[in-house]
Amino acid sequence: MTKTTLLTLVLLAFLSWNALAAEEEKPPPPTPEATTLTKLGQMAPDFTVATMDGGKFTLSEQKGRVVLINWFATWCPPCKEEMPHLQTEVWEKFGAEGLVMISVAREEAADVVAPFIKKYKVTWPFGLDPERTAYAKYAEAYIPRNTVVGPDGSIIFQSNGFEKVDFEAMIVAIGEALSAQK
Repeated sequence: MTKTTLLTLVLLAFLSWNALAAEEEKPPPPTPEATTLTKLGQMAPDFTVATMDGGKFTLSEQKGRVVLINWFATWCPPCKEEMPHLQTEVWEKFGAEGLVMISVAREEAADVVAPFIKKYKVTWPFGLDPERTAYAKYAEAYIPRNTVVGPDGSIIFQSNGFEKVDFEAMIVAIGEALSAQK
């Protein structure tokens, strides 16, 4: 074995070891909870988004009503799984009772969201947050997220991901808030 070959092997071994050590030093990704910027009981941060029907949705204009904000993206598997449940178990159940509901597409444009709405046959209002400006007031990462805002403007429920237990708890929170509002 020549000195050049030996030096090359030593250098490769060092670089491989260094790369492995760097991998081990990376911190784990943050949890969904760690990326949540809002807390139960706080006033929900206000935002305005353009809606798919050409209008605007401003959260502060909904004061006095129960509001469900669903943060999603069309490419997100749990978001896709959640949509039919939002239609049948939330919107069809509570929409006529006065629930204000909006799904806000994170970092997506109308031409991407429109086919999604059609495919999933969902009928509540959808908003667009192409620059992630509204979402950034609530979280740093992870979708879907649901935020329920009470009539006084405070957050009464929030969840991330699509888990049946959380979804059922959200339904209870919405039902209780609407009943208390009557």
